[in-house]
This record gives sequence, structure tokens and C-alpha cells, in this order.
Amino acid sequence: MSKKLTAIDLFSGCGGFSYGFQQAGFQVILGVDNTEIALKTFEKNHDNSKALLLDLHKESAIDTIIKESNGKEIDVIIAGPPCQGFSLTGSRKENDERNSLFYAVFRLAEKTNPKAIIIENVPGLLTLYGGKAKKEIIELCDKMGYNCNPKLLYAPDYGVPQIRKRVFFVALRKDLGMFEFPEPTHTPDKYVGCKDAIGDLPDLVSDLGEEKLNYDKKPFSDYQKTMRNGNKVLFNHLGTQHTEHVINVISQVPEGGNHKDLPPGVGDSRKFNEAWTRYHSEKPSKTIDTGHRNHFHYKWNRVPSVRENARLQSFPDSFVFLGNKTEQYRQVGNAVPPMLGEILGKQLLNYLQNED
Repeated sequence: MSKKLTAIDLFSGCGGFSYGFQQAGFQVILGVDNTEIALKTFEKNHDNSKALLLDLHKESAIDTIIKESNGKEIDVIIAGPPCQGFSLTGSRKENDERNSLFYAVFRLAEKTNPKAIIIENVPGLLTLYGGKAKKEIIELCDKMGYNCNPKLLYAPDYGVPQIRKRVFFVALRKDLGMFEFPEPTHTPDKYVGCKDAIGDLPDLVSDLGEEKLNYDKKPFSDYQKTMRNGNKVLFNHLGTQHTEHVINVISQVPEGGNHKDLPPGVGDSRKFNEAWTRYHSEKPSKTIDTGHRNHFHYKWNRVPSVRENARLQSFPDSFVFLGNKTEQYRQVGNAVPPMLGEILGKQLLNYLQNED
């Protein structure tokens, strides 16, 4: 290729999705979000990319994006609009203004005519309100000259060590055909488990670690080697100070268990579905969320560090998160696993590389 294909990341957060596209060979021109610290993380980890703090509800935001693109052709728009409106854990209000944020994607596409659009969201988007949002996205794509193919992807099928289901709408300009999703790379008996994902990291048992650490073990799985990729220093691997009570409760949860496995009267302060969940060493983790209070290390009596959550999300160790610890956890939990982004980015290249 004479030039790299370009991408813009809307609702980028820290940029997990577009980082995967960068790894696949795209030039990510811009990341757009309304959270300043996430954009600082984005800028730190993307090559020559600009971060824009914008409210995508506003029409003026689209003009700003085009102006800041400096006349570069935009080949792909990737977007993960906030899922709270559609999410099964959200308020499920049909008129939640966040539900309509995907219109910003189409307002930008209308003015820039990209070759492809990818929208990522929670599985509930496919069925909520009788599938209204799904239907609308497909119809908008069709009207604007795109073939749209939505598919539910299960992250462990593609080597991500985390139980995470998300829907991806991939819209290709009609002259480029219909996008076929890549085949899974892993079968259930070969899923990457927690131990193979994070078992090489310092245990943080005798101390809480430091902002910058050295590895104290050699990697013992292919996944760990991929995540390190020659990296020498470890960032974002700080422990959390737990009370004796919390440590005592966690210590009684068996591997792969949760609050239902505790003796009567123990851990009664938290009894909802995910409470006191201990990961299983041989299985992918539960879905990484934006908090860090309910899931615990498969072996140690503590919550996973930001770096461990990042590993379970498939962020390489060279990707550094900025902000305080709460902000870092939120950035990791809100992200699309970069490994999924890279796999989709590489598949998309098959359709776009020969287009010129």
C-alpha cells in the first residue's frame, strides 16, 4: 500500500478499539470523547493521533472533527457509543438521549463518505424495544449506501481471556461488498484462562507495589509473551488496601465461586449476582466492568489491579493508563478489547486495501 488507511474513533474513551486498528496497520487520525483523562491516555498510546474533547450531541462537533482532520480522507469511522441507554444494567429508558448518540456517527459519515463504519455496543441493542435501534442502524446504513452486517462476538472465541459479548455492526460501502466476520481463533477447550493471562505478574501480597515495577517472573504462556512484547517495565500494577473483614470473606470463596459459596452469615453485606466473585485460574474472567469491588484474583485475596484488568481486556503491558486509580479502572472497563479491534481491523483491510 502506498499510504496507510485512516480511521477516526468516536466515543473513543482511552482508545482500546482504535489501538487494535493501529496494531492492524491503520493510521488513527483522531479520538473523540467527553472525558478528558481518557483522552490523555488515548493520546499517550496512539502514534501521532490527536484527541478531541467534544460533546457529540452537538452538531458543531461534527464540523470540528472535519476541521481537525486537516483535509485527510477518512477511510473508517469506528464508534462505541455509550451503552447505558441500551444496556441491560442501565435504566432502559427508551428516550434516554444517550440512545440516540449513534446518530453522530451517521452525521459524520454523511459529510465524509468513509469506506466503512463500525459500531460496537452491548448485546441488548439487538433486541431492546423490539429491535428498534438495530433496525434503524441497518436502515440508515442502507439509505447512505452501505451494506450493514451486525454480529454478536464472544471475546474468548478470539483469544481474549474474558467472558464478554458485544454486538458489532460493520457497514461497508455497497461497491465494496458485504463484510464477512473472521472465524473464531479459539475453541472452548482452548480459551485463555486467568492464570495464563495474569499469572506472571507480581502477586502484590506482601506490599501494594509501586507505580513502576519490574517483572519478577518469566512469562509462562503465549498470551503473557504477547502482552509483554519485550516490555521491561510494568505500569498500573498497584494493589488495593483491603480491610481484614474483606480479606477474611474473600479467603473463604473457592476458586470460580461467589457469595453463594460462602458459609451462612459470611459476606452478607453483598449478595447480588456478581458479589464476592473469585475468578477461576483455568477459565476466562467475568466481564471487566468500570468498578473493581466485586471480582477477586483467582489465587490472592484481593481485587485485580488495573494492569490485571487491562491484561484480561487484552491491552498490552506497553499501554499505560493515566489518571487516578478509579479513573484508570473506568477506562479499562469501558474499552473494547484491543485484540478484537485488531482482528476486525485486519479483516477489514481485505476489503479496503485493493479498493484504490
